[in-house]
Amino acid sequence: MCTKVSLRRLAVLLLLPLVVAGCLSLTAGSASAASTAQDAPASPEQTGSAEGPSPAQGGSAQGTSPAQGGSGDVPDRGRVEVVKASGLLDGVLVDFIEQRIAAAAADQLTALVIQLNSRGATVSDDRIVELARTMRRSAVPVAVWVGPSGAQARGAAAQLVAIAHPGGMAAGAKVGKAGSQILPASEFGQLWGPVANRLENGFVRNNSADKETVKSLGLVDAAVLVDFVGDLEGVAVREVTTPDGTARRQPNADVRFTSLTLAGQLMHTVASPSVAYLLFVIGLGLIIFELYTAGIGLAGVVGAGCLALGCYGVAALPVRWWAVLLLVLAFVAFAVDVQTGVPRFWTGVGMVLFVVGTVLLFKRFSPSWITWLVAFVGAVLTFLSGMPAMVRTRFSTSTIGREWMIGEMGLAMSGITPDGTVSVRSARWPARTNRATPIAAGDRVRVVGIEGIVLEVEPETGAARDYRQRRRGDGSLREGARDT
Repeated sequence: MCTKVSLRRLAVLLLLPLVVAGCLSLTAGSASAASTAQDAPASPEQTGSAEGPSPAQGGSAQGTSPAQGGSGDVPDRGRVEVVKASGLLDGVLVDFIEQRIAAAAADQLTALVIQLNSRGATVSDDRIVELARTMRRSAVPVAVWVGPSGAQARGAAAQLVAIAHPGGMAAGAKVGKAGSQILPASEFGQLWGPVANRLENGFVRNNSADKETVKSLGLVDAAVLVDFVGDLEGVAVREVTTPDGTARRQPNADVRFTSLTLAGQLMHTVASPSVAYLLFVIGLGLIIFELYTAGIGLAGVVGAGCLALGCYGVAALPVRWWAVLLLVLAFVAFAVDVQTGVPRFWTGVGMVLFVVGTVLLFKRFSPSWITWLVAFVGAVLTFLSGMPAMVRTRFSTSTIGREWMIGEMGLAMSGITPDGTVSVRSARWPARTNRATPIAAGDRVRVVGIEGIVLEVEPETGAARDYRQRRRGDGSLREGARDT
């Protein structure tokens, strides 16, 4: 079966994601410019505290909350901004952190705290050095708290913790696997001092076994964020009574939380390995699907959007570009057999290219095995079963009214061994013959039956005996059924 794909539609489907990806790249920087900053007193949920009320809730009868105390006493107690930084340090997140540091002095903050949970950076080493310099030169102290429990700071993120003023860790958090120092030693000194080798290849965890190591690194052991904020210089504290009657010190300061806007968060999420990879391959798959449907419909629009977002994410991550090419070629190979409606040689080639391109795509920060499993199973089901069945249904026609073709003579357009293509009355049809009598290209053939849209043919002379009896519904022999 030969189906025709409009070159105009193909051009539209390929150019649309490129245009969208360009627009996303232009707006990605501005997406992080605004934040969802809200001037609000800290709450137990926001600070990660599992015990005791926050200063905003009053705790015991001591003190006045920032919301009630008026603006005149806020500078005396301190003002702190907490910047939530979770995920890989990509361009969007790094830009956002730098913007909040730059705004800290204008906002008259006592301190700016980066709540960090990151396994590394996708930006260049030079970009991390710029961020470290911005933190070091800030007029407002920039502190980094690795939390909540279970959070980590790895790679370049771990090196930023080393230069924070101060750095801290939640209970159960870990810092390490920092790799070779990328911050200039002439400017930032030797990070981590005597335990540098340990943090270069391993972790330090904030647990009972590593308590002394955490202190030797100059990191604050702060179980929850409220404790870390309370230890910052210039931040007023007060005694509160928890529900179980225990007295506890808490910061008596104006604490606000900032995070990426919805648009910025979208771009930050898209730049994560699993999401970028899945969007990229889903987009390519939907583009192939759209080529074999009538008009440009929902699949084409969704596919173009997924492919554009996937291209943005892949471009923001450390990838092997030849592996990206392998993925594209894999879908081209899939399309060859989708064109015929039968998965054959090129489907196998496509699967090999798809597996190799997937496994070797990322230089680091590879997706989880679950992501790979979803992609492999989806590709197998789509191109071995789903897509060929869709194309056969899309381009098939009823056999009713085509009985006249039985007995017609035609010409083999390709070798039929046992499948191929024939021309009958100047129209091309997929054809099949008995394996015992292969037909060479250019030979004359006779149509002896029809199955769906596939013509059953035999050579003009010398056909093998057909053990099958082709009969009509009333039991009589169908015209063209013959024994030779």
